[in-house]
Amino acid sequence: MVAPVRSRPRLKNDNDFRVNEDPRELDKAYRRILGDQGDKVLTEEVKWLAVTHKSFDQGRRGFNDRLAFLGKRIVDLQTSLALLNAPKSRQQAEAHRAEDPHGRTPFRHAALEGLEGLTPFAKAQATDKRRMAQLAEQYRLGRVMRWKPRKADNLQTSGVETVLAHTVYSIVGAVALQKGGEVANNVVRQRILRPLGL
Repeated sequence: MVAPVRSRPRLKNDNDFRVNEDPRELDKAYRRILGDQGDKVLTEEVKWLAVTHKSFDQGRRGFNDRLAFLGKRIVDLQTSLALLNAPKSRQQAEAHRAEDPHGRTPFRHAALEGLEGLTPFAKAQATDKRRMAQLAEQYRLGRVMRWKPRKADNLQTSGVETVLAHTVYSIVGAVALQKGGEVANNVVRQRILRPLGL
């Protein structure tokens, strides 16, 4: 509801921030992140929803929190699998070859070989929000992302890295809901983890 007369004078708005409204730009972004036919993977409504942060229009048009929650879980799972299957470093291989002073032989199994590389620190470092934000910038998602920064003249302090990472996760979650887990897993492996070096 709006009063018919303003009780306070209108202040100059220094926080004007324009967002993308062009569906062609959005389709280009989806082709960059999902491949040649990426603009046809999701429906129009879900494409817009996946790039809309809750700060945009006070969340009245829907936002991507739930999609990002699902997408983050898928990325975490695929990151764990990638770390498990990662080749061992030389130090880890030499530690396994060291002779036990008591002549014991530790139990070894092929399924347990990559377990040393799967640590919370390694997972957190692999999917750090700064790395995810850099990846989102490589795909130029910042141009199509819909959000309202706290300060339009300083996006860094407004949390642009967090919002970019959130957008990447929500696109993965949207793909999982629309096309299934196998397609989402392939997107994570090919379009997120491979460029990050995993």
